[in-house]
Amino acid sequence: MKLSVIILNYNVRYFLEQCIESVLRATKNIDAEIIIIDNASSDDSCSMVQQKFPKLKLIENKENVGFSKANNQAVDEAIGEYVCILNPDTAVAENTFAESLKFAESQENIGAVGVYLMDGTGNFLPESKRNIPKPFVSFLKMIGFTNMYYATKISAENRGQVSVLVGAYMLMKRSIYNEVGGFDEAYFMYGEDIDLSYKIEKAGYRNQYLGNLKTLHYKGESTTKDAVYLERFYGAMKIFYSKHFSSNFLFNGIVSLGVKLASKSNKTTEAENSSSFSKPEKAYILTENLSLFRDISKVLDMEITASSKNIFQDSLFSNTLFVFDADYMPYGQIFNVMAQLKVRNNIFRICPPRCNFMVGSDRSDEKGTVVVF
Repeated sequence: MKLSVIILNYNVRYFLEQCIESVLRATKNIDAEIIIIDNASSDDSCSMVQQKFPKLKLIENKENVGFSKANNQAVDEAIGEYVCILNPDTAVAENTFAESLKFAESQENIGAVGVYLMDGTGNFLPESKRNIPKPFVSFLKMIGFTNMYYATKISAENRGQVSVLVGAYMLMKRSIYNEVGGFDEAYFMYGEDIDLSYKIEKAGYRNQYLGNLKTLHYKGESTTKDAVYLERFYGAMKIFYSKHFSSNFLFNGIVSLGVKLASKSNKTTEAENSSSFSKPEKAYILTENLSLFRDISKVLDMEITASSKNIFQDSLFSNTLFVFDADYMPYGQIFNVMAQLKVRNNIFRICPPRCNFMVGSDRSDEKGTVVVF
């Protein structure tokens, strides 16, 4: 088998369903398996998988064992030559896996492969490609100066070697994952992907970023530094430095100062974020399905127009809601349109194939919106 796609889920039932649908499309012509591992979700994620995708392998943990341990569990069950660690709140384009594998197999000494991640507003997520977070770099990142933290020498849509990829999408040979010991289970949340990327580099492999492949990731890296985020980030970096560097005393002082400064600015940031969004004035539903159009119309309180994908050729839009029927437009095309229309206060929702709901997110630091109809 060529590929094992590992999806770790925790209480995002509707986003998980869309993720699975997009992965099924993207693996249609690949010898692949999909493994869902659930960290004791309290919603109906597992029953949804059992009912709608009975042929997929489902691992149900009785407690939340964290990101690292759960992914390691799933990789232990995998049989693919390659594994792809994939977040449940993502959707992949139809060519993502095929192109990632093609690139990986054309390179010598390649480690992990990452892709261009975009949030629900159509904007690029800079954590798609990062540098090794040295102590002063971590401090600057926590107080809002991110140029040294992110790998800005490679533009978002180009490709090249980077040190750190994001755990929302990491594709690599299963043998390399096992060679470096997979995710370090000392991390519960945050830092696992930094650690794994660094271990791969230290083992002599080159991590590569592919900016020509867009993947939607609804839950972007939070720009709101709340207390939970700060503690987890600080804890993860403490583990990383104590493990990979000879001394971490400088880190402790620098990053603890960053925590205090970021905490003080938290309330201001939240207020700015919550006031920056206004309700759209009209909506376009991109579909040929009249039944779907009627269902969506019942839940939207605004001027609504059914339209074809041709509207994007000549028109400029602002303050507009776009609802994409993924049975009508492929995910790759939807992502390109979102990137094109990300300015002027446009917002986006997607109806996954054969589903009675739509999902979206209007900020990169929120979990997203689900509307069932």
